Amino acid sequence: MPDPGIDEVGARAAAIVANVETVISGKREAVVAALTVLLAEGHLLIEDVPGVGKTMLARSLARSVDLTVSRIQFTPDLLPSDVTGVSVFDQSTRSFTFKPGPVFANLVIGDEINRASPKTQSALLECMEERQVTADGVTHRLGRPFVVVATQNPVEMEGTYPLPEAQRDRFMARISMGYPAQADELAMLSTRETASPIDLVDPVVALDELQAMIRTVSRVFASAPVKEYAVELARATRDDRQLRLGASPRATLQLVRAAKAHAAMHGRDFVLPDDIDALAVPVLAHRLVPTSRALGSHDHDSGPLIDTIVRRIVTDTPVPIGSARRD
Repeated sequence: MPDPGIDEVGARAAAIVANVETVISGKREAVVAALTVLLAEGHLLIEDVPGVGKTMLARSLARSVDLTVSRIQFTPDLLPSDVTGVSVFDQSTRSFTFKPGPVFANLVIGDEINRASPKTQSALLECMEERQVTADGVTHRLGRPFVVVATQNPVEMEGTYPLPEAQRDRFMARISMGYPAQADELAMLSTRETASPIDLVDPVVALDELQAMIRTVSRVFASAPVKEYAVELARATRDDRQLRLGASPRATLQLVRAAKAHAAMHGRDFVLPDDIDALAVPVLAHRLVPTSRALGSHDHDSGPLIDTIVRRIVTDTPVPIGSARRD
């Protein structure tokens, strides 16, 4: 099918957001961020306390797009082969046959990813970065798009393992849900009294339509000044005295890719510095590690501190002079 124009991408994106909001009300910012990551072919980490709708957001997004979907419930006894697949000996052919694991889907929901051991968490590293699985020396390609939407509880919760830096860096963005507003929570008591609203969610975009939208998003124009601005933000995190680990080059690439999706969803075929600013915290913050001196009394929750540091860096970094439009 022909690739849609920017206006059509925006209309379809709005339809997906509206569909998800029939389940997740009052959380438009989180819904838009999740769709932005999907259109940019990244991976999303949703972190918050239990019971605020992390998994429900992932499930409703998955049901709004006609993709192959699998769900992995991460537990301490989960093995890497339970995620990627395993080679099984076939008696009839007297040879080993690879049985694909649940990662062989367009959208993989990793529920409570930080309850699995670091060994199992690392099984996703190759999948998320190279979109392939290597088993017994044989490489198996994953389908396109391939998106991991993982949920995790805060690291101070009982029975959790902190995600290693290498895995956090593979997530394009990290968002939080937060508690619902009083009116939304009150309405929830009525709408979910007899059934779950997710059972009524039907796909509004087909697989080939989503693939075409992704191709259109990849062609959104990012001018040289805007790219330089993204690089300056990343370099500023590496030089900041309050951070001992700054943003990686992968973070810069993903920041620009996410900004293209953000621009397309707002009806533009070019990226503005405003797109970079809007995504700086969700794309950069989870990759950064503060110094022990900066942590101070934030030992158990460094998230707000790092968010503040990123916002300060965005404020202090000069916005590039020059049009973002194509000449």
